Amino acid sequence: MNVDELRAIQAPLKQLYRDNPDAARIPAHAEGSLDPNDIAIVVNSWHGTVTAGLHKAGGGSGELACSADMLLEALVGCAGVTLRAVATAMGVTIRGGKVIAEGIWDARGTLAIDRAAPVGLTEITVKFDVDCDADPAKLERMIQTTERYCVILQTLKSPPKLAMEIV
Repeated sequence: MNVDELRAIQAPLKQLYRDNPDAARIPAHAEGSLDPNDIAIVVNSWHGTVTAGLHKAGGGSGELACSADMLLEALVGCAGVTLRAVATAMGVTIRGGKVIAEGIWDARGTLAIDRAAPVGLTEITVKFDVDCDADPAKLERMIQTTERYCVILQTLKSPPKLAMEIV
């Protein structure tokens, strides 16, 4: 896709959202079914199911998906798509590359060993290894713009209001 094709696809959407801001509020949804025989959940994804379970550091076998890895995978997906859109809009040709997300979490927190230990990822680094025709300054602008418009990255930087309900 080139910049003209991207603009042609996005122009009517942008106009719709300018004219009707409520139309821009896009619902997101995820659902999973609890496994009655294991400490696991089968998560419905856009392309099948993924079974998530305990990480090896928490007593799992290591055969099931780790939810922290799944979060980082979502971040990589969003950052990669956003980077490609930004590059296209800036007229930059990307020949290839990688987006890598790495995180750290403390198993003592999730295993209730130490109440002072945090539960959840406490450090996340996103690395961009991009083979493109942009000079270093333009590449830096691309990465900054990607950070600004990546939904998952911004969600992690400014967490949403969360609610837990029993239905």
